[in-house]
Amino acid sequence: MLQTAGLLKHPHETLQGASNDFKLVESRDCPMSTCAAPAGSPCRTGKGKVAIQYHTARFRLVPQLAKMLSVPTPALRKPGSAWTVLPRPVSAGAEPVGHIRLGYARASTARQSLDAQLDSLAEAGATRVFSEKISTRATRRPELDAAVKLAGEIRSSGVAVTLVAHEHKRLGRGIELAMLTEELKASDVGLEFLTGELKGSHDPSGIVFNVLAAMSGMEREYIRDRTLEGHESARKRGKTIGGAGVTNDDMLSMALHLRDQEMSLRDIAKRLVITTGTKKGQHPSPATVMRMLLEHDAKAATAASV
Repeated sequence: MLQTAGLLKHPHETLQGASNDFKLVESRDCPMSTCAAPAGSPCRTGKGKVAIQYHTARFRLVPQLAKMLSVPTPALRKPGSAWTVLPRPVSAGAEPVGHIRLGYARASTARQSLDAQLDSLAEAGATRVFSEKISTRATRRPELDAAVKLAGEIRSSGVAVTLVAHEHKRLGRGIELAMLTEELKASDVGLEFLTGELKGSHDPSGIVFNVLAAMSGMEREYIRDRTLEGHESARKRGKTIGGAGVTNDDMLSMALHLRDQEMSLRDIAKRLVITTGTKKGQHPSPATVMRMLLEHDAKAATAASV
């Protein structure tokens, strides 16, 4: 993780990454009325120059770039030079071409078999299947993360993508499932469950995504209220809240900045690094990030009411 002038640098913000990202950004018109650069051309300033970076409203139209802080204009577009319109890509604004189905299978323990899930995913036409044996309690599931990442990359190339699982419990429960659907919706990736209560195909704009997003919000509020109640009860009894600290002011500052970018708890946790103690160098869990942010919000609310 690189940091320059206090701003977080996304891993994509390398010279090579930028040269790939600008093509995705320029596949869409810039929605800024002061720019209105057509697809195929870089963004422009009010003075008619090539902007040094693409407008936020434009690169956020690309699902895989939506949470980046900035996307620099590559050298080949000559930032700072006089802006001229360039040829519009043939594929700009085109409907999805083709449809790929990615599968995900998970068992909670090493003793459980994945055969039934793998067979059903194969019958459902999943062209690639990610599988792992890991508990839903795990804060990070590498194969699921890989499946979601690949789905977003394929979708950004113009191909429709559906993530298929045997049932919704394979992906997660409660707030974890809701957070995952938010991530898939941001990338315009569909979901399909082959059995269970949510059996069927679900479009990112459909009711299942909306219900899970609403559930995510309600459960977060519930957790927040219960957490604050527990903290207040502990303070009244003179108890210390939490165990060995892994958070600090720098981590809180970065977490608040990323939350302002509307990142999920999972994505924020991935961007943060513990700098002290036995867990130095590791990422904090989403639960730790949530607790840190809730404590900050509670302190801010108390200060505001005084």
